[in-house]
Amino acid sequence: MSTTTRIIDGKEIAKNIRDKCRLMIDDLRKQQNDFKPGFAVVQVGNREDSNVYIRHKLKAAEEIGIDARLVRLDSSTTERQLVQQIEDLNNDPTIHGIIVQLPFDSVQTIDANRIANTVSPDKDIDGLSDLNAGLLSHGNLDKCFVPCTPNGCLELIKSTGTQIEGATAVVVGRSKIVGTPMFELLKHHSATVTICHSKTKNIQDIIKQAEIVIACLGKPKFIQGSWLKENAVVIDCGITSMQGDNGKTRLFGDVDFESCQGIASWITPVPGGVGPMTVALLMQNTLTAAQRYLNTYSPLQWNSMTYLPLALETPVPSDLEIAKKQVPKDIQQLAREIHLHNNELELYGTKKAKIKLNVLERLRNAPNGKYVVVSGITPTPLGEGKSTTAIGLCQALGAHLKKNVIGCLRQPSQGPTFGIKGGAAGGGYSQVIPMEEFNLHLTGDIHAITAANNLLAAQIDAQMFHENTQNDQQLFNRLVPTIDSKRKFSPIQQKRLNKLKINKTDPMTLTTDEITAFVRLNIDPSTITWQRVVDTNDRFLRKITIGQAATEKNFTRETNFDITVASEIMAVLALTSSLGDLRERLGKMVVASSRDGVPITADDLGVGGALAVLMRDAIKPTLMQTLEGTPILVHAGPFANIAHGNSSILADQIGLKLVGADGYIVTEAGFGFDIGCEKFMDIKCRYSGLIPNCVVLVATMRALKVHGGGPKVEAGTPLPPEYTQENLPLLERGTQNLVKQIQNAQYFGVNVVVAINRFKTDTQAEIDLVKRIAIENGATDAVMADHWAKGGSGATDLARAVEKACLQKPDFKFLYDLQLPIEEKIRIIAQKIYGADDIKLSEMAEKRIQLFTQQGFNDLPICMAKTHLSLSHDPSLKGCPKNFILPIRDIRASIGAGFLYPLVGEMSTIPGLPTRPCFYDIDIDPITEEIYGLF
Repeated sequence: MSTTTRIIDGKEIAKNIRDKCRLMIDDLRKQQNDFKPGFAVVQVGNREDSNVYIRHKLKAAEEIGIDARLVRLDSSTTERQLVQQIEDLNNDPTIHGIIVQLPFDSVQTIDANRIANTVSPDKDIDGLSDLNAGLLSHGNLDKCFVPCTPNGCLELIKSTGTQIEGATAVVVGRSKIVGTPMFELLKHHSATVTICHSKTKNIQDIIKQAEIVIACLGKPKFIQGSWLKENAVVIDCGITSMQGDNGKTRLFGDVDFESCQGIASWITPVPGGVGPMTVALLMQNTLTAAQRYLNTYSPLQWNSMTYLPLALETPVPSDLEIAKKQVPKDIQQLAREIHLHNNELELYGTKKAKIKLNVLERLRNAPNGKYVVVSGITPTPLGEGKSTTAIGLCQALGAHLKKNVIGCLRQPSQGPTFGIKGGAAGGGYSQVIPMEEFNLHLTGDIHAITAANNLLAAQIDAQMFHENTQNDQQLFNRLVPTIDSKRKFSPIQQKRLNKLKINKTDPMTLTTDEITAFVRLNIDPSTITWQRVVDTNDRFLRKITIGQAATEKNFTRETNFDITVASEIMAVLALTSSLGDLRERLGKMVVASSRDGVPITADDLGVGGALAVLMRDAIKPTLMQTLEGTPILVHAGPFANIAHGNSSILADQIGLKLVGADGYIVTEAGFGFDIGCEKFMDIKCRYSGLIPNCVVLVATMRALKVHGGGPKVEAGTPLPPEYTQENLPLLERGTQNLVKQIQNAQYFGVNVVVAINRFKTDTQAEIDLVKRIAIENGATDAVMADHWAKGGSGATDLARAVEKACLQKPDFKFLYDLQLPIEEKIRIIAQKIYGADDIKLSEMAEKRIQLFTQQGFNDLPICMAKTHLSLSHDPSLKGCPKNFILPIRDIRASIGAGFLYPLVGEMSTIPGLPTRPCFYDIDIDPITEEIYGLF
């Protein structure tokens, strides 16, 4: 009985798949506008048969809209070089699939299996890695990439209407590329499958029983029609170039096509059968890889996020005890959970990592999340728990409300860690872990700032020394030495020449006057504002004399040290937006004036580039985690008195992109709203272009009672009973400070949620009183938060209030216009934020205003340097002081950071150690290396 044999048109079916691929690309672009899927073909050598296959792949990709790249390596390429090339592609976010063209055309020995397994499994669109093969073998078809030729064969079988389930199938050939995966694929589609190969006995008898035959042996015309069962479906994967009977070269399959006519019900032609399907399924695998990439790395819901459970104890143990009992997630796991690439990380051990700034380029078009800033009422010496509240809020939003959330915190200084305040990792069950690493060195950013700051300080004095001991020609000869009979300006020297309007590039053409202008800065020592720094509380460095050695030839001068976090370089780090911007800001830092009143910059001193080199790693935020496993970005830590007191713009920008449109960034502004948060709004937001959605204003009952006129409190001494017992009249008088800080936030048009940081002595009547007054005076909500004792579960009400506040669009506005005169900008801050009647400028402050205006610095924002313990200039004035004049004793400039800072009263820029510093309790177990005594 003769059967009508029908041809399976692989070209037509492949065309349908390519049409579906175009629709898939449209869907991908809806998810991310500028997204373009891409794959790379890696070829070693230049085999012509490989070139034919590659051309087909590249052409199909171009037609569909896939970005395809050919990476051709010459035949001398070694295995190591090939591995490195593939690793580079693994780390390239624009490449979603990698194809290694086989066989290799190389004079070197290359292990194809090793190369296949070098390809990242999520980019292995050929499905050749051991991991993908294992997933296929175990039936995890939705998690692996099925090799394209077997998958194409399956689609061809399905196109005939043949029922695969229960059918008897034979695969002839057991190659890793086709035969073995074809066997697995049919098995998982419930066929009864036999695999035959060169060692199989009675192969004809086995094939005779099969309803489906897949030939992939690589032997032309091997299977004869007489071997087939009547009405069998035949899929021919073979393709061999041979001379036909007419002497012309033809392509032949593994099946004798002519002899199968009238026996097989369906058969694929060669060419035009399996070949087009392989290419089409390769495109489909590329788009599957691209979709998985978007699911993994786009700022969508972090579905793979895992949270760490808390074992709450009562009474609450010490901070260090709590931190030691929690085992952090591996930092690479956390990075994957928040959709970071491996090539966007620099690991510092297993619990922290730097995030490279290239993540911003990848996510440049991603939407920003909600921006929440945590501030507070005017604090007391005991601290009111802003950091703890920020961390508890992150834990609540993430671990309990399942929102994408990242906290952005400042890096703690070694000064308070070993002084009296202790660490800054939060407290109780709302902490950053490992807290020892957070508080001790971290990734070395503060040390980098110390090194950069002191290099600049050393160059200031060295420049004056050399100018005072050499004539112009000697200076010029040393600054522009002759090397190989040539003189050449360095780029930073050329920059100085341009500033001097000397438009020359050849050192030999400078006139005598031009040489003088170039080599001499003529620094006026009395104008030097740049100090040396050390990250230690050392009061005896507040005033020192330098240059006392005989070698300095009596060039002595008085100067002082600041603590490192008070360095302008720290403020620059916090306000920069890129490495290029950092370099420019560092170079523009003004350290003194010349005797003619010209500002002297770091670039004038030739050191700007070196400072940027020292800061190369410090510019990258550090990824850590909370006790409940939510991510934290730690970066920068500028003083909130003489600088703006906020973590970095870069950390906020990265976080806002990573969390996505429905996520949250929680950042903290130093001290009370009048100090840190006013600067957050007027300085940080100006430079970042970011607008906060909500202010969380932290208050405690004890602080409000201090502002109500309660007894003096000091760290380390027992609290008077007024603070541990209910006292509603005292509390209500103190809420005037809270009301004023709510009003201050309203000047900027941002919604306010008051967070009452709970202490065990707080009563319900006290909580109700504060809530009522806060809401009556404009807060969108006021919520008691118990995150110190309960972690995120104690801050869920606060988190919900923040969510609700962020739904209302802020009517954001700055407090003042930058073009206003310097004096007027200071006056606006003093009158509106502090409640002063007016300001009083000292004679020095008036001279500074005149100088800065002449130097072109008038249009910079204002960063007020005043006490954080009062809304006024007097730390003893609590509550909401009235009827006072704010004295401005001096004004200084941080030109690199980009602000002027008026000095209100005396400001200590390097604290001293107390009688009993924290370090009395800090030690290490020499056997286990366990640290104890930190808090």
